[in-house]
Amino acid sequence: MRGKRQTVRGRRLWARVFHSVRGRATVITVVLAALVLDVCVALALMLVRDVAQSSASDSAARTVERVVYRLTVEGRARPPEPGAGDAPYIQIVGADHRVLASTPDLAGRPPLVRTYLERGELLVERQACPSYLDSCVEVFGMRMAESPYGRGVMVLAAQRPSPFLRGWRLPLEIGLLLLTMLTAIAWWTWRTIGVAFAPVEAIRDQMAEINTTADLKQRVPEPGTGGEIQELAETVNHTLERLEEAAGRERRFVSDASHDLRNPIAGMHMRLENLLEEDDGFAWKPEVRAALRDTERLNDIVADLLELSRLDSRAPAPKQRVDLADLVRREVERRQGRVPIETRLAEGAVVSANPVRLARVLGNLVSNAERHADSRVEVTVAVDGREAVLEVLDDGAGVPPEARERVFERFARLADSRRRDPAGTGLGLPIAREIAQTYGGSLRIADSPRGARFVFRLPLASAGVTAAR
Repeated sequence: MRGKRQTVRGRRLWARVFHSVRGRATVITVVLAALVLDVCVALALMLVRDVAQSSASDSAARTVERVVYRLTVEGRARPPEPGAGDAPYIQIVGADHRVLASTPDLAGRPPLVRTYLERGELLVERQACPSYLDSCVEVFGMRMAESPYGRGVMVLAAQRPSPFLRGWRLPLEIGLLLLTMLTAIAWWTWRTIGVAFAPVEAIRDQMAEINTTADLKQRVPEPGTGGEIQELAETVNHTLERLEEAAGRERRFVSDASHDLRNPIAGMHMRLENLLEEDDGFAWKPEVRAALRDTERLNDIVADLLELSRLDSRAPAPKQRVDLADLVRREVERRQGRVPIETRLAEGAVVSANPVRLARVLGNLVSNAERHADSRVEVTVAVDGREAVLEVLDDGAGVPPEARERVFERFARLADSRRRDPAGTGLGLPIAREIAQTYGGSLRIADSPRGARFVFRLPLASAGVTAAR
C-alpha cells in the first residue's frame, strides 16, 4: 500500500514537472542555462589558462634576462641561483647540448627542451612536460653568443603555472558554482512562472466554485496587470455575463411563455366546457369563434418561438436577390390595418436574403407601428451607399430613448404596448433584429420628430449573385 502511494506521488511529481507549463518552462530554462553556462565556463577556463600560461612564461623570460645580464656583467661562470621573483628552475646548456649549470632541483637532469636545442634556435618559448617534474612548466630560453661558459650556450628558465589550475580543486569549485547557479535559476524560474500563473489559478478556482454553486452572478478576479492574463479574465467575465443574461432570458421565457400560453388554453377550456353543458339548441357559434381566436393566438406564439429557435441555431435559409421596394409594395397591398400606410419606395434597393424572413421583418415592424400610430404609418425604402435602408415610421407616442434597446429584448413589453395589445408576446421586434443580424444588417430605433422610427439596414446584393444557400 505504501509502495502504491509512493508510485502515485511520483507520477504526480513527474506530471507536474514535465507536463505542466510551469514545469516544462523550468526544465527548458535550466537546460538552456546549463548549455550557456558550460560554454561561458569553457571560454573562461581557456582565458584563465592562457593568462596563467602567459604569466608563467613572462616570469621565465624575466628570469632568463636577469641571468644573462649577470653573466654578461660579472663575466664569470657560477651556478645560477634564482632571485626574488625569478622562475625556480634554471639551466645553462652548452652548444653540445650538455647541461653546464642548473639550480639544485635540476641537478643531473637533461635539458628541459632538448629537441628545440638540437634545432639551434636562438629563442625558445614553449611548454614542456619533462618526466622528472610532477607538472608541466612554461620554458623560456635565450642563446648567448659569448658567455663565461663558452660560445653558443642557451640559458633556460622554467616556471610552473598557477597551482590553482592544477589538480581537482578548480573543476570541483566550478562544478559547485554551476550547480548553485542552475539551482538558483530553476528556483527563480519556477517561482516567477508561479507568480505569473497565480491569477490563472485564481481564475480556475473561481470557475470551479461557479461550476459547483451554479451562481452565474460571480465573476473571476481580474489581476489588473495588463497583458494576456488580464484579457483572459475580462473575456471569462464577459462570457459569464453573457451566460447570466442567457439564463435570465431563459427564466423569463419560461415564465412569460407559460403565462402567455395559459390564458388562451384556459379560455378555450372554459368555452368548450360551457358548450358541453348547453342545450342542443344553444347558439354556439360565438363561443367557437372566441375559441378560434385563442387558437390563432396560440399559433402565433408557437410560430414566434419556432422562429426564435431557428434563428438561435443559425439554421440556414435559402437566399436570393430581393428587391425591397417590390417586397414592401406586395406586403402593404395585402394588409388591411386600422390606419392608412403611406409608402415612398426608391428603386435599386436589392439585397441577398430569404424573402419569407424579410416579409416577416416588415410585417412585425408594420404591425408594431399600427398598434401605436394615431393616424398614419409611413414605410420608406432607399439606398444609402452600399446599404439598402427600410424605415417604418408612425405618429404615435414613440419610444423613450432609455427604452430603445429594451424593446429588442425577448418578451420585453413597455406599459403602452401592454395597454394597446394585451395579447402580444413581446417577440416581434427581437425576431426582426435577429433576422437583420443574420444577413449582416442591423435594426435600431432612430430619432424622429414624432412617433417611433425603426431603421432596418442590409448590405446591397452583389451584381453576380442570383441565389445561394
